[in-house]
Amino acid sequence: MNDQSAKLRSDRDRFVAMAFCWADVLVECDADEKVVFAVGPTQAYTGRNSDKLIGAKLEDFIDKTDLTLIRGLLAIPRKSGRIEDATVRLTGGAKGPQPLLFAGYKLEDLDGHYFMAFRNSPSAGKDRKKDASRDSETGLQDVGTFADSLKEAVANGEIGEDNVLSLISMPGFDGLRERLDEESQEKLLETLGTYLKANSTGGDMAARVGDGRFGLVHDASVDVGEVEKQITEFSKEADPTGKGVEVQSASLDVGQEDVSKEDIASGLGYTLRMFTNAKEGEIDLTKLESSFSTLVSETADRVRDFKRLVGAADFDVAFHPILNTLTGENHHYEALVRFKKDPSGTSPYETITFAEEAGLISEFDLAMATKVVAQLANLPDRFHAAINISGFSVGNEKYVKGLKALLAENLWASERVLFEITESSRMADLDAANVFIQELRKDGYEVCLDDFGAGAASFQYLATLDVDVVKFDGSVIKDAQKVAKGRAFLKALTRFCRELGVDTIGEMVDSPDGLLFVRECGVQYVQGFLFGEPNANIMSFSKMDKNTEKLFGKKSAGKRAFG
Repeated sequence: MNDQSAKLRSDRDRFVAMAFCWADVLVECDADEKVVFAVGPTQAYTGRNSDKLIGAKLEDFIDKTDLTLIRGLLAIPRKSGRIEDATVRLTGGAKGPQPLLFAGYKLEDLDGHYFMAFRNSPSAGKDRKKDASRDSETGLQDVGTFADSLKEAVANGEIGEDNVLSLISMPGFDGLRERLDEESQEKLLETLGTYLKANSTGGDMAARVGDGRFGLVHDASVDVGEVEKQITEFSKEADPTGKGVEVQSASLDVGQEDVSKEDIASGLGYTLRMFTNAKEGEIDLTKLESSFSTLVSETADRVRDFKRLVGAADFDVAFHPILNTLTGENHHYEALVRFKKDPSGTSPYETITFAEEAGLISEFDLAMATKVVAQLANLPDRFHAAINISGFSVGNEKYVKGLKALLAENLWASERVLFEITESSRMADLDAANVFIQELRKDGYEVCLDDFGAGAASFQYLATLDVDVVKFDGSVIKDAQKVAKGRAFLKALTRFCRELGVDTIGEMVDSPDGLLFVRECGVQYVQGFLFGEPNANIMSFSKMDKNTEKLFGKKSAGKRAFG
């Protein structure tokens, strides 16, 4: 026996010893995918005893639907060590293809040999319950958790110069899903999740950030081009037409010279959320990759400026009235931000969007709530206001704790404050969000769900979240007035809400015809420029009386409760 053979046998024996307590079946293959060693109850899982398995190739005992995955996985250890926590199916056993947990390992300088361990487990091949921070279809981290993990790991030095963040996009993924049956969809997403985790730093720095969009932190030795090709192969294999989808990526350096870890973390978080929220075709990944260094610097400056702005409460509050559709009674005012740095009349939308994408919106939401409560405390009791809460903030522990402390110091606020949840699509965990909402309602605060009807998920939100009011998105109101079936559609929505005991607000009502339309459709409250533009001087709305008389036939009265 030569030295190389002795070393091979020694390393194999070491692998067997380490894997024995975990695995049921152990297999060693050479570089040509032929089995050279096998041990364990192979007959039960492959239909061959250990001796008969020697010389077999992967396709002889691995289910054909898993061959592409396992080959992709086995290519990874050559650069990054081991793979684990994957599920593959072995064929030939008496019970047919059996899903087993799979782990693999490749030792250096052993002629391309690699080792595979298979374990029978109740969790293999089944839908394992994922925690709230994970995408249920892939098992990857969700975008919020991933952004936080990424920023924390960079700040703590856990990932740095040798690591890269790759943003991976699959244009046309929605079309691919339409061509797949439910089983094929589940298999493809499970495969993508397994493969990306196996390529990631530490085995878990990967996330699904949208349909066909993923984030992956990996060491610099990983060939992203090969990752793209492998994902394309997975999609072709799943696609009944064999077409699949092309894959695009941008790789961003996590470690940069002369740039602080905090600035890199901010730049990465902002870029990730920008990638997540962009519509298909809005981001050129090639340009993003080349301009990332500049983006990091610009983002860091904007983050510092925004934090100073929030810390100094350097913004104003503008109020916009919401009235009873039938009587014109002033129900409450929505509190809206106006940034002093912006020219008069400028929409704060861009700044708020940046705060959301940079992960700063929760800090702003708390500062806004503090300011509105302070202003209400100095106004007559007849003034009531809705304070906006971004869907991002609902799950933010620091925000929730700060809001509870603010409300505990101002118990009177439950009689004059309600909360309006905006960007509800950003709520990663609806059940947890509902717990937060019910705590507010238990303390006497009414809760409104904004942007209702603008997306297919609106009904899921209403089914899961117990709220007092929904606000129909302005686009829903406008579109309903344009099409023949719009009136019937909006009437059906209001009737649905009424049966659930939920009141309705229509926004963007800017004309008498619009008011008449929502009134006839059964919408109970209304908001729009027809009743005045947002104004920092809440007292100015007393000037609405004459206009209100023309629209409603009598003067506006004070606030009354929903219902």
